[in-house]
Amino acid sequence: MSYLIKRTNVVPKFDLSWDGDVWSMADIVELNEYREESQGHRPVVKAKVLHDARNLYGMFRVEDKYVIAVQEGFQAPVCLDSCVEFFFKPSIGKGYFNLEVSASAAYLMTYIRDHRRTEDGFEDYTKMSAAHGALVKVKTSLQPRVYPEIAEPLTWYAQFQVAMEALEPYCGKIPSLDGVTWKGNFFKCADECSHPHWLTWKPLTALNYHLPECFGTLELQ
Repeated sequence: MSYLIKRTNVVPKFDLSWDGDVWSMADIVELNEYREESQGHRPVVKAKVLHDARNLYGMFRVEDKYVIAVQEGFQAPVCLDSCVEFFFKPSIGKGYFNLEVSASAAYLMTYIRDHRRTEDGFEDYTKMSAAHGALVKVKTSLQPRVYPEIAEPLTWYAQFQVAMEALEPYCGKIPSLDGVTWKGNFFKCADECSHPHWLTWKPLTALNYHLPECFGTLELQ
């Protein structure tokens, strides 16, 4: 499976405009792989990603129910909430990054070099520092905290921007995003809502998002 990340010469406005002029050029990826462990809720999830050689720009659109978002701040365990996630492995460096964003814009990011599980996380990983995390912009349409859970249907959006300067201390110098091939996957989850569910773009061999061997191809134009 392959997804084309097109190049833009215009920085997208940070306004959650899914159909905005810049975003209209982006290819859409749909998360159609529904894990059998899910409990009766199948949201409709789409995503778009663009780049301008030094930044990644992304947005998710989620037709959802049973939405909850109580985690707060940077590096909170947002997968417990209604959450969208973009994992990507640059063409340099050993590991991959996981950007996870809750419906209320709490987010985390880690660089994982060895994804084998341990009691405290992974065999070899580094949490992104607050200073580098500040170079990652996140915005959602449901800010702030969402509680109690919203059981009725609603559509929410999450937008992000990742500067290469946030990544390079972990994976090494990224000369340009033009014409490179990365690996990655897109996810939606809500581990502690009333109807837990797990959706992916590229299918997984187990209920574990940290399986880089299951990543698809990301072609950066």
